[in-house]
Amino acid sequence: MTIQPGLPASERCAAATIRHAVYFAPGRDSPWRAFGASWLGRDEILDAPCPQLASGRSAAEMTALTAEPRRYGFHATLKPPFRLSRSHSSDDLLTRLRQFATQQRRIPLGPLEPAWMDGFVALVPAAASPALQSLAAACVTELDDMRAPATPAERERRSIATGDVRGQELMERYGYPHVLERFRFHMTLTGPVSALVAQDVIAQLTPTVVRLNEQAPLVLDRLCLFVQQGPHAAFRRVADVELPA
Repeated sequence: MTIQPGLPASERCAAATIRHAVYFAPGRDSPWRAFGASWLGRDEILDAPCPQLASGRSAAEMTALTAEPRRYGFHATLKPPFRLSRSHSSDDLLTRLRQFATQQRRIPLGPLEPAWMDGFVALVPAAASPALQSLAAACVTELDDMRAPATPAERERRSIATGDVRGQELMERYGYPHVLERFRFHMTLTGPVSALVAQDVIAQLTPTVVRLNEQAPLVLDRLCLFVQQGPHAAFRRVADVELPA
């Protein structure tokens, strides 16, 4: 929805809190999606809970372990969450995303593996991919004219270490410090955990991930539009744009 100056203040305020994001998520019928939904306990398309994977942990432990990534759904970030500028609507963004997708190609992700990354467990590619880095960078730069400037609250939430000049530059230019050369493809599986818990989660997930790699090698074959309707809402997957083969 485009935010019009003539709207009542309450409606303008509500619209201004909506965030969009461009993610990769496996196709609806992919076994990777089934795995991600069952691990996190949420279907990101229906925005509904689903039974969590048996893990040897209690339901309360699994709920706490996956609380943070559950809000976002099983995905890999390509363009981080942002608010649309006043001159653009969700329909505008989807149209641009479809145009952008025609210029891209599908990217085999190669084997994925669970890893402890910056304090949380995520699935990451076993090998680096220049094509993947290029696609993520293009998602950030080619759609950035549709992004509203970061608010003070967003800047504070995406805090940058003192002295990190490049991080500050990226934050100022693109509203997020972990983009372009700092991008790391990952599909988050837990919130912050200790090294000991991470080791346990990785050991538990490795056989399943190895099997999925063998039976259904994952390909980045689509760009997915996710929307968050307000600060405390979960992100919902609202559109898939498939990439050319």
